[in-house]
Amino acid sequence: MSHQVLARKWRPGNFTEMVGQQHVLQALVNALESGRLHHAYLFTGTRGVGKTTVARILAKCLNCDTGVTATPCGECGACAEIAEGRSVDLIEVDAASKTKVEDTRELLENVQYTPTHARYKIYLIDEVHMLSNHSFNALLKTLEEPPPHAMFLLATTDPQKLPATVLSRCLQFNLKNMQPEQIVAHLEHILGLESVSADAEALALIARAAEGSMRDALSLTDQAIAYGEGKLVGADVAEMLGTVDRGRVLDLVAAILDEDPAAVLSLVAQIAEHAPDFVSTLDELSNILHQMTIAQTVPDALDTSWPDQARIVELAARATIDDTQLFWQMAVGGRREVHLASSARAGLEMILLRMIAFRPAAVFQPQTAAGDSPAKKPEPPVAPVALDGKPAAPQNPDPQRPAQKASPAPSPAASATRSSPRGHAASEALEVSSDSPEAAESDDRSTQAPQIKEASAVVPAKGAAFEEVGAAPSDLSSQPPVSGPRETPSINGAANGAAAASQPGIPGAPAQMAQEREADESLSRHLSLTELTTETWPELFEAFQFSGILHNIALNLELSTVTGEQLNFNLAERDATLLNERHPAQLAQALTRHLGHDVGAEIMVADHGGHTPANHRAALAAARLAAAEQAISSDNALHALMEAFDAQIIPGSIRPNVADGEPEGHGADAERRARWAARSRGSRMTCGRSTPA
Repeated sequence: MSHQVLARKWRPGNFTEMVGQQHVLQALVNALESGRLHHAYLFTGTRGVGKTTVARILAKCLNCDTGVTATPCGECGACAEIAEGRSVDLIEVDAASKTKVEDTRELLENVQYTPTHARYKIYLIDEVHMLSNHSFNALLKTLEEPPPHAMFLLATTDPQKLPATVLSRCLQFNLKNMQPEQIVAHLEHILGLESVSADAEALALIARAAEGSMRDALSLTDQAIAYGEGKLVGADVAEMLGTVDRGRVLDLVAAILDEDPAAVLSLVAQIAEHAPDFVSTLDELSNILHQMTIAQTVPDALDTSWPDQARIVELAARATIDDTQLFWQMAVGGRREVHLASSARAGLEMILLRMIAFRPAAVFQPQTAAGDSPAKKPEPPVAPVALDGKPAAPQNPDPQRPAQKASPAPSPAASATRSSPRGHAASEALEVSSDSPEAAESDDRSTQAPQIKEASAVVPAKGAAFEEVGAAPSDLSSQPPVSGPRETPSINGAANGAAAASQPGIPGAPAQMAQEREADESLSRHLSLTELTTETWPELFEAFQFSGILHNIALNLELSTVTGEQLNFNLAERDATLLNERHPAQLAQALTRHLGHDVGAEIMVADHGGHTPANHRAALAAARLAAAEQAISSDNALHALMEAFDAQIIPGSIRPNVADGEPEGHGADAERRARWAARSRGSRMTCGRSTPA
C-alpha cells in the first residue's frame, strides 16, 4: 500500500515532536537524563492522546545505540526496528486478546532471559485493564521485582479497573485530552506539509469533533480530504460530520436578542431542511452562549480557534450578563425536555420562544444615541377614553378583531414594563375584552397574574400614607359588594375606573375611578433626589424596579449619605458575595432612569444600621402576620366553630391576607393593597384545624 494514513505517517518519533502532555514529557526527560529509571510505567488517558506513542518513544530512549538518552537518534538499528515494529526486544502485548492466566504465565517465563541485542527487554502491555484477576495475580511478583534487564510499560484507558496492588507497583502518568487550539495548530502544520488547503472553520469543526483525541482528529482529516476532493472547506466538513451550521445558530441568537419570534421559527425551518438534529442545535447554542458569557466577563479567555469570534463579541455586547446566563440555563435545561415534546423540533421551538418570552427587561442597558437606537416593534394602538368614561370609537377599526375597551395613556412606570415581552403581552390582553360575563371571567383569569405582577412593582413616593397593616382586614370588610361581572384588573388604576364606569351595578364607580387615577399618577411620577434619605430609601425601593442580581444586591443596601448628585450606599459584608465592579454603574443607571437626571452611586462594603429594603419588607410581613393572628383570635364566629367541632388552630398555619397578585412581603402601602383586594374576590384568612377522631 503506497498511501499511509495521517495518524500513522505523522506519529511522533521523539519527545520534541509530541503535542501537549508536557507534564508527562518533563518527568520522563528528567528521569532519563538523571538515570533515575523505574522498572514499571503506567500511562493512562482517553483514546488517541498518545499513550502507546509515549511508550514507544521511551523504548527508543532506553535501547538507542547511543546510550540511554532523552533524545534518541532515530537512525540506529534499535531505533529503526522499534519504529518499524520489528524489534525482538520490544514485546508488545494486546491484553484484550491475551486475557487468560496461561498467556500471562507464558509471557513471564521468558522474562528471565536477557535481551537479544538491545539494552533492555521491554514489555509493552496495551489495554492492561482487560487482563483477568488471575493474570494480575500472576503478574504481581514479577512486576514488583523484575530482572535488571526487564522493563514494563503499561497503557490503559480505564485505570479504575486495575487492582490497587498493580497501581502501587507502577509510576502512573495521566495523559490529558488535547485542547482545540493544539489540535488546530498541529493540523495546520501537517496539512501544510501535505500541501492540502484548509480554511479555519473546517479545522475548528474537526478539532471540536475530535473531543481531545489527536488520532481522531487525524482520522477525520483523512476523511474530510477524501470528501472535499483534496481540500477542506467548512461547509463540506459540517455536512460530513452532520453538525449544525454554526452561522445559523448565531443567527438564532441574534433573532432572540431582537425579540423576533418569526425570524426564530424561520431559522429553525432552515435548520430542519439541512441537519434535523435539534439536540445538536441546542448543544451548539449552549456553546455559543458560553463563549458570549466569557466575552462579557473575561474577554482575554475567549476561544480563538473559532473564526466567528468577532460576531460572538458583537452578540455579547448586545446582551446583558443576565440574558446570557438565563438563555444558557434554558438551553441546558431544555435539552432534557426535547425528548418529552411531541417532536424534537417543537421542543426546540418552544425553548427558543421561551427565551424571548422570559427575557429580563433591559433596565440597566446604557442609553444609546437617538440615531443609533435599534428599531423597535410598533406598540399596539391604545384606544382613547371619552370624558364620560365610555370608550371612544377607534380611529382605524379592524373588522377582524373584536371591540376593544378603552385604555388611557400609559404611565411612565407602566411603559417601562412594556420593554419586556411579558409586559407587552399583558398590555395587549388589557385592551381586548368581551361583553358577556363568561368572557369577562375567562379574560380575568388569563390576564390577572401578569398584570398584577407588573403593577405591584410601583410604590408611593415619600409622603404617601403608610397605614397599619393590621387594619387591612377590617377595611376590606367595609367595602361594598360588587354585583355583576368582575372587571379585569389592570396595571393602570384609571383603566379599572373607566371599565367600572361602563359596568352597571357598581356603586361609586366614578369616584373610585378618580381616586385611583390620582393615586396611580402619584405613584408613577419621577421621584426627586431630595426625597431619598436613609429612612425613606426602604419605602421607595420598589419604585426603581430593579431586576436580576442587582435587585438582590440593592435589596440589602442602606443609603448612607446623599452628597450633591452622588448617592453613597453601604452593604454588609455577609451580603457582598455577588457584588462586582459593574454593579455601582448599573445602580447609577437605574437611579438616573427614575429620577430623571444623572446621578452617581457608590457601594461600600461596611456595617450599617439595618435601614435596608429587605428589613423593611420583613417588618411589614411581621406586622401583617401579627394583624392576621389578632384577627383570628378575636373572631367570635371562629371560636364558636372550634367549640362545636372540638377543633384547634394549628400553630404556624395562619397567613396574612395578601391581595391577589401581590407577593407576600412586597412592601406596598396599605392604600394600594386595599385597592388590590377590592378588585379580588374578597378578603381571605386561613387557619388550620384538626377534626376529632
